[in-house]
Amino acid sequence: MQLPALPKEARPPINWQLFKRILWGIVPSLVLIFLVLGTILMGLATPTEGGAMGAVGALVLAAINKRLEKDLVWQAMTSTMRINAMVIFILIGSTVFGLTFRGVDGDLWIEELLTSLPGGQVGFLIAVNIFVFFLAFFLDYFEIAFIIIPLLAPVAEKLGIDLIWFGVLLGANLQTSFMHPPFGFALFYLRGVADRTVKSSDIYWGALPWVGMQLILVAIIIFVPETVTYFIDKPVAGIETGADVLIDPIGNSGPATPTDSSADIEKMLKESK
Repeated sequence: MQLPALPKEARPPINWQLFKRILWGIVPSLVLIFLVLGTILMGLATPTEGGAMGAVGALVLAAINKRLEKDLVWQAMTSTMRINAMVIFILIGSTVFGLTFRGVDGDLWIEELLTSLPGGQVGFLIAVNIFVFFLAFFLDYFEIAFIIIPLLAPVAEKLGIDLIWFGVLLGANLQTSFMHPPFGFALFYLRGVADRTVKSSDIYWGALPWVGMQLILVAIIIFVPETVTYFIDKPVAGIETGADVLIDPIGNSGPATPTDSSADIEKMLKESK
């Protein structure tokens, strides 16, 4: 059933005040995103430092909105502690599993199985992405990242696949795990804010187009790898030249000058006689 449009008297007036309210709601979030991702991508901070800057920025925004209360800070700290504890225990468990699996030569069996697939690199990538996609229905993305990917990366490297590109590909695939049951976190978040009249099945069906678009992105990354490797494959200026180039720690470059030329060597031999 199509709902009628709002009458004109019920619509909010489009003016500068509305525009300022929209900006006030968007700009703080953009600043927070820049503090975390922007500083990392620009090389200004490590991931740990970027996370710390994001935490400080979130506290500042909470103070500006007059929501910086003791209960809120305590809730954020306990939630962070639980997530970190979960990740650490998953990391410990995946390490024990990896050592045991390699102890019984399971990694060699996986390598032999995947390298013998028909189609070479393309066959390996299609099989791995189908496997990871369906595995995300039953495992959380943390478990897949810590347990499954360490088994797949050596095989990809042996097949001559760029590991950076391979990581981006699997990351795009794992994003679908947020949008399908039973571990679809985005579905649970939407269920928490949606009205009670909205059925969970409606949310699941509504997420299908987004899962489809994500799978199209995975296919584009596979068949058009330049979407990821375009900037990685760019040569550094000054390296691809006819003369050898030396780059010192402070960034200066120039033609390489040998420490001992042939004339100097002959002179040294004569003096030694």
